Amino acid sequence: MISITEWQKIGVGVTGFGIFFILFGVLLYFDSVLLAFGNLLFLTGLSLIIGLRKTSSFFFQRHKLKGTSFFLGGVAIVLLRRPLLGMLLETYGFFNLFKGFFPVVFGFLGNTANIPFLSALFRRLEGTSSMV
Repeated sequence: MISITEWQKIGVGVTGFGIFFILFGVLLYFDSVLLAFGNLLFLTGLSLIIGLRKTSSFFFQRHKLKGTSFFLGGVAIVLLRRPLLGMLLETYGFFNLFKGFFPVVFGFLGNTANIPFLSALFRRLEGTSSMV
């Protein structure tokens, strides 16, 4: 059984609010205040969930520096009130940072989805790249 600390529970909530504010900011035509608040909440929640040391070691691995620079640079540009450019940079950085996790997510969704077309699509996407 996995034990979850109180800080991790708070981190899940903070991360959820961050994702909500980011999506709400995009829906409101890239409102810079909502996007900036969502970015700060998302990064804070991620740090609470996995810890500061693991967060910094994840973002600052040598092979992930390109994705990290685009992601954090996009956050900085959103904070400087250029939301469209900042979100484009963040999206590119996000996909560079987490591209190793996408096959795992697609495999999980393919196994859990009972919809025939979607499960076949997720299984096909699962084998497209490796974890490295």
